[in-house]
Amino acid sequence: MMTIPSQLRRWRQILETLSHNPRWHRAGKLALYALGAFLLSAASLSHAPIPLALGLLLWTSGWEAVSVCAGGLGGYLLFWGAYGLQGAVWMLLGLVLALGPAQWPTVRQIPLLPSALGTLIAALTGLAFQIWGLDDGGLPLYLLRMAVAAGSAWLFPAAAEKEPFALWLLGGVGVLALAQILPLPWLNLGCAAAAAIAAAGSFPAAAMAGLALDLAQVARVPMTAVLCLIYLVRLIPGTGDTLLRIAPAFLYLLVCALTGTWDLAPVPALFLGGLLSRFLPGQPRLAHRRGETGGAQVRLEMAAEVLAQTQRLLLETPEPDIDEEALVLRAVERACGSCPARKHCRDRDSMAAMSPLLLHRTLLSPMDLTASCRKSSRVLGELHRSQEQLRSIRASRDRQAEYRSAMIQQYSFLSQYLRDLSDSLSRRDRIPRWNYSVRVSVYANRQAGDNGDRCLWFPGVGEDYFVLLCDGMGTGLGAIDEGRTAAGMLRDLLAAGFPPEHALRSLNSLCALRDRAGAVTVDLARIRLDTGRVTLYKWGAAPSFLLKRTGAEKIGTAGPPPGLSVQEATETVSRLSLRVGETLLMLSDGVEGEEVRRHWDGAADTGAGELATRLLEQEDGTDDATAVIITLEPEPVVT
Repeated sequence: MMTIPSQLRRWRQILETLSHNPRWHRAGKLALYALGAFLLSAASLSHAPIPLALGLLLWTSGWEAVSVCAGGLGGYLLFWGAYGLQGAVWMLLGLVLALGPAQWPTVRQIPLLPSALGTLIAALTGLAFQIWGLDDGGLPLYLLRMAVAAGSAWLFPAAAEKEPFALWLLGGVGVLALAQILPLPWLNLGCAAAAAIAAAGSFPAAAMAGLALDLAQVARVPMTAVLCLIYLVRLIPGTGDTLLRIAPAFLYLLVCALTGTWDLAPVPALFLGGLLSRFLPGQPRLAHRRGETGGAQVRLEMAAEVLAQTQRLLLETPEPDIDEEALVLRAVERACGSCPARKHCRDRDSMAAMSPLLLHRTLLSPMDLTASCRKSSRVLGELHRSQEQLRSIRASRDRQAEYRSAMIQQYSFLSQYLRDLSDSLSRRDRIPRWNYSVRVSVYANRQAGDNGDRCLWFPGVGEDYFVLLCDGMGTGLGAIDEGRTAAGMLRDLLAAGFPPEHALRSLNSLCALRDRAGAVTVDLARIRLDTGRVTLYKWGAAPSFLLKRTGAEKIGTAGPPPGLSVQEATETVSRLSLRVGETLLMLSDGVEGEEVRRHWDGAADTGAGELATRLLEQEDGTDDATAVIITLEPEPVVT
């Protein structure tokens, strides 16, 4: 037995097969144009036909225009009888313009000309029918038809350009047309379409659909309020699909109860529309306007300025001095407090006035005391104790200074990052130009789970691409954890758009504050995919090599690892241009340049992979060793 889902899939496959046939595709397109004009001809305002189908006709050309004219002509005569004769004249005059002047290239280049032609047709036919006594709608209806003709001629081209407001308005126009079609007494297609739009679309689309139902006067309750409430149900946390499907009919009954007006005719159509909303795509949302982008830029700039001001305040705030006189006075009080001769001592005041410079002398002796004391050994012991306290205070101050410097650095980095992010908002629609793709190959003497070397490659912001090699010094779980932690932190910062210099110095501060100096080395390659330029950052990492057919060129120098100092930056930066056919070799452990050149001379014909294999084979296996091969490949040109 064939189930409903299987039948739907079968019909979908049949339709897809037919759509690939050019003749069926053409025929289906013409049929949709005719059906659209036929439905639009049923729309009415003030119980009179309006020229909505005329706007669709002026947008089309060729056989599409003929199809639209046939559909609209039949719709006006079928739905309105003799009163639809004016609509038939709209279609015939519109077809003449669509097949004649509207085909001229100069006419197609003028955006408002179709609206002007539609207004002219509506004005001339309305005037002629009033003169002949065939139209008694009066001046308001006459002006309304002219406005509808101008607006519909603008609507369809704008909707084809995916403008959000035009798409919302087109949904309302469709509801207005379908509201006049009742295949069954209890089934209003306009109400079903409006409920589906409100349950699946955006808030403006729901409001437009409700306004169309109110203009069509399909119910005695305000349908705009009902459809807006249907959309708001989606904003309730935990709203499931089942509740959303029954919301149109339920909320309509709720509004009927609140207004005291009971009209149950639209309920079946609203329930059916709620079920059909599952198959509708979401309506487009309004794109960010320049004013909103400018407001976001201003807020980012203000936040960046606050961080920069905080940084300046921290830099200008002086550190309090150490009260060395209090340390000397405290030493004297401790020494004299337990002295048996303290009540009759005449030297106590002179001892308290000793210079704080005594605390800076490494070896204190009784000769260094500026005051005489019979218990000099007691005083010297307390001064030695004060010297230890001074050294402890200074060590604590140095540690606090490192924390302070790291915090000041982060304020500076975040301030600059927010400014760069603010500048990038104005370029959010710019498509990155990638002329190259990066190919990375990794060779290691241990498996990834047992290797303290961590290699990552990932795209950055715009045209940036990063290849990162972090070497956790030593072997074992400690090295593995250090390598993974450092690589993960740098990857997150770089992928978010943090400048490489700031990201590396943030890692340096973290290593210094954790007393993990020398725990990890960093080798970072920043590759520009538009130009092929490479910036190589090294912090404690071994030199790299640029492999060419003519030989191997050493790039960068080995330096101290990160974490030695917060304030001092010891990374090295090298720049090169990586051309197609050249290879950049990054190594986690130091290999002599002559050794690389010797092996490369023998592996130039077989490639960089053979070179990496030879270099790793000569390692004794006591340390983790990794070789990373980076090459560029040109992207195909898209025309």
